[in-house]
Amino acid sequence: MFALVDANSFYASAEVVFRPDWRGRAVIVLSNNDGCIVAANREAKAAGIAKFKPFFEVREQCQANGVIACSSNYELYGDLSARMMQIIGRFAPEQHIYSIDECFLNFQRIFPAITDLRQHGQLIRRTVWKEAKLPVCVGMAPTLTLAKAANHAAKQLPDYHGVCVLDDQMAIHAVLQQMDVADVWGIGRQISKKLQLMDIHTAAQLAAMPPKLARKQLSIEIERTVLELNGIPCKNWDQARADKQQIYSTRSVGERITSLPLLQQALAKHIAIAAAKLRKQGSLAGVLFVFAHNSPFDDHPAGFRQTITFPVPTADSCVMAAAVSRIVPQLFKTGVRYYKIGVGLLDLTPAANRQLDLFDASIDNNKLMQTMDTINCQYGTDTIFIAAQGITPRWAMRRKLLTPQYTTRWQDIPKIRC
Repeated sequence: MFALVDANSFYASAEVVFRPDWRGRAVIVLSNNDGCIVAANREAKAAGIAKFKPFFEVREQCQANGVIACSSNYELYGDLSARMMQIIGRFAPEQHIYSIDECFLNFQRIFPAITDLRQHGQLIRRTVWKEAKLPVCVGMAPTLTLAKAANHAAKQLPDYHGVCVLDDQMAIHAVLQQMDVADVWGIGRQISKKLQLMDIHTAAQLAAMPPKLARKQLSIEIERTVLELNGIPCKNWDQARADKQQIYSTRSVGERITSLPLLQQALAKHIAIAAAKLRKQGSLAGVLFVFAHNSPFDDHPAGFRQTITFPVPTADSCVMAAAVSRIVPQLFKTGVRYYKIGVGLLDLTPAANRQLDLFDASIDNNKLMQTMDTINCQYGTDTIFIAAQGITPRWAMRRKLLTPQYTTRWQDIPKIRC
């Protein structure tokens, strides 16, 4: 048996953890630069606030209904997610963290020792709420795809009270009948459209599809999904994920960039982010891609891009920042109000298998990078940073409705008055 434990409206729920007075009220969380709604709790949805709508379109509606709007507090979400995963991991010998707010548990080796799966699921829910104040739902089933379906039922169907166990064919069929085929794990938008043209609208109808026909008309992945819906395990979580072949860091700026120094600082910031990810997976980059452009809705859309090839693959933030500083004048044009910028690291190779060159020696300062990564990991991002990033970035992401970073910033630690 597998279990999927998923937090309910995680971003919105995380905002309420240190604000008990917000419990029971409508809360939404906005995307970068306070653009669109990316999370809404049940109360906000009941008030008619839909996800993925631009915030400016529903601002007055939110004010009229007393909806609390928050900017994305990624520092808080990341810390609360780590705490939640640590708590959930105590309930099974194997855990796979699937995303920031959901993880799988494997009960295959201890299933006979658990006399009541529903009671075990309720214990998980109560423990996470008691220790992290985050609401979660639990779905249990013999395959990963069915565990996803069980979790969907635990969230959407009130009869399950947050825990759904699919341990027999009748229970599985009852849930799949009430589940839209587009909600099945691994069925994307385009595949769901094809299935609907084949008169397959529910997960139960997909489960009844002959597996070989699914493979012939769709793909081998859909065949595996059909088998999993019938209780035959075909999917396993990766024990060791493959390294990324490309690493990007891009973002829309909070305030338009109109000067060469600010453009250079912003690009240096993205280089630092991408290079840290590169070093974390133990890789080197042979090519650096840099771009900067204004908004496509401006009167005169303009975009600029450059590619830098390193003679020796590198993972040093200073080496990359120096290379970018030399080509920034080619990206900058007076009168262009830059809105979106970013960098990409390409042609990645493992650092452990580095091909040395007799005539072009590496100029990376590995000890400096290791020291910087260690300090930033222990004390927070940008505790130490390269000077090219600038001291006070006016172009930084706009978060006017940002709540305190209660667990990651000394100034924001909650104060209790006794």
